[in-house]
Amino acid sequence: MARICCWNDIIHSMSLSAPSMPTGLKVFTQRKMAALGLLGLAGGLPLFLTSRTLQAWMTMEKVDLTTIGLFSLVGLPYSTKFLWSPFIDRYSMPFLGRRRGWMAATQAALALGIAALAFGNPRTATLAFAFTALTVAFLSATQDIVIDAYRVDVLEPREMGAGIAVYVIGYRAALLITGSAALILADRMSWNSVYLLMAALMLLGLAATAWAPEPPNAEKPPETLSAAIIDPFRDFFARSKWRAVVILIFITLYRLADSMAGNMATPFLLKSGFSQTDVGAIQGGVGLLATIVGALCGGAAIGRFGINRCLWVFGVLQLASNIGYYMLAISPGYGVMVACIIVENFCAGLVVAGFGAFFMCLCSPRFSATQYALMTSLMAFSRDVLVAPAGKIAEAAGWPGFFLITIAAGIPAMLLLPIFAPWSEPFPFGARRDPAEGAG
Repeated sequence: MARICCWNDIIHSMSLSAPSMPTGLKVFTQRKMAALGLLGLAGGLPLFLTSRTLQAWMTMEKVDLTTIGLFSLVGLPYSTKFLWSPFIDRYSMPFLGRRRGWMAATQAALALGIAALAFGNPRTATLAFAFTALTVAFLSATQDIVIDAYRVDVLEPREMGAGIAVYVIGYRAALLITGSAALILADRMSWNSVYLLMAALMLLGLAATAWAPEPPNAEKPPETLSAAIIDPFRDFFARSKWRAVVILIFITLYRLADSMAGNMATPFLLKSGFSQTDVGAIQGGVGLLATIVGALCGGAAIGRFGINRCLWVFGVLQLASNIGYYMLAISPGYGVMVACIIVENFCAGLVVAGFGAFFMCLCSPRFSATQYALMTSLMAFSRDVLVAPAGKIAEAAGWPGFFLITIAAGIPAMLLLPIFAPWSEPFPFGARRDPAEGAG
């Protein structure tokens, strides 16, 4: 079945139900929509528990900054998930169907893995703690692959806009719980107890998977594992030609400035004298709200101005937003901290919208799972691996110097934009233009 794969098509699909309010409401009352909201919650829960929230726990345990920075490497599975995504496409579990079987298996394992973190000690058993966190990240990345594929299978074209919105709300709610509520709870109970509560929440995802409807017209799996591995890459490079390599480098570098700042944001705020409650309430609460607003504004801008121009503008705003952290490092203050976090997260929301549209336009409907996994893996590689020395850089340069370095780190990606996404063109080279194929 042909699927919508570009941002403009998704916006168009949302508008199809707009003239009739009952029809629009009926879309949101379907069982699949409620399931997607809960699956979004399950998809978002592990992310901060192996990154920002874990860093807060390590900071309070007085783990040194270099080790905290290196812990971003536990997110390596998010950067390499394309390696086993063809395997997930090719094979199925013997229960709950092709997609839901894999979801149930990963969610049960995630609940156990997060509970294992709760019994760890980041200061006295650092190596074992890191291995457990790495396992949780691997399971989380696998869950992402399967949920993305399930979302494509279960949604009809007219439902995709609503389905994506519901999923994002669930995902952001999970980030609010793990990035805000967890820090606030940690001021009132031990971190071990907090992680046990988060492990119990994963059971909601398992229940949602059991309750979620089976896709009515699921795609037939690839006949061979080699076909599932080779054909998606052959298609991508055939369409983008020599620019494909430049595009992949760009995907790796575009969010580097934001990732470097984000990797050290929680330790920076805590070491600047703000309490865990302050950081949890502003960074996890108001900050996530600003991200949602930014994503909505970014989507509207893309529909009006096109993907290419938005990649340029959003990239510049992303770099400029790090100036707020530089100002906070020079002149700490509660008001400055709130403004800094709001601006940084709003700009991050713009970039999320721009990158999402960019990815969808580059994916072929036949191979969207593996191709999308490849691109999100490269983005995660920047977030989790390239930023690993961030703690060491912060120690050597000091906080003001570190945030200036993060701004400089984002410039190379901007210099690549004219090669494949010129300002005068609405879509990047390599994007499909044929509506029958799902291009915008």
